Amino acid sequence: TTPSPCSPSNGSSRRLSVDEMYLADTGGQYLDGTTDITRTVHWGKPTALQKEAYTRVLMGNIDLSRLVFPHNTAGGTVESFARRALWEVGLNYGHGTGHGIGNFLSVHEWPVGFQSNNVPLKAGMFTSIEPGYYQDGEFGIRIEDIALVVEAQTKVGGDNPFLTFEVVSLVPYDRNLIDLSLLSPAQIRYLNAYYETIRARVGPELQRQQLQEEYEWLQRSTEP
Repeated sequence: TTPSPCSPSNGSSRRLSVDEMYLADTGGQYLDGTTDITRTVHWGKPTALQKEAYTRVLMGNIDLSRLVFPHNTAGGTVESFARRALWEVGLNYGHGTGHGIGNFLSVHEWPVGFQSNNVPLKAGMFTSIEPGYYQDGEFGIRIEDIALVVEAQTKVGGDNPFLTFEVVSLVPYDRNLIDLSLLSPAQIRYLNAYYETIRARVGPELQRQQLQEEYEWLQRSTEP
């Protein structure tokens, strides 16, 4: 048989090293939902550009994830919040910022998303949030989470509550690639709250399964 383009082979495989970035776009389909989570990691010493680009991609992910916006807002209206931190230094990415997520259906499910022809966002919708940056022939970065559209708790209420996102992907980001000096206090507070959520929800399950090494990794990866 002929191996598929996504299968490793002696002709296309190469040795991996700690001196480069790795992008893992992962997912699975389960009876109670579908996952689509991307993380980028570097186990050695990243270059200054790699670290800044990763941090700015993370900033975009955070800025869109914590955004509060009016009811019935189209995704395309708020999409630039995921790009702003990259645009500030002349960087960008050439793919969409997110797509709908099916429940045991399609991983990329129309019509939810952040393009101009997607429907307005409403509470109860699931979408990915996935800014990135790619340098041809060098490295690629993407940080993808799944987020649920929920009603926001705003200081002033009204007949049509404002909306925001609740990130339901519970996987730490690579601390080795984050330049904290670029993050705002609000972004750091968001990151710490996210890590507290990961610890509270994932930690007990790892302990229940007696996965001690994984539990210790989780604790290290979610330190404030």
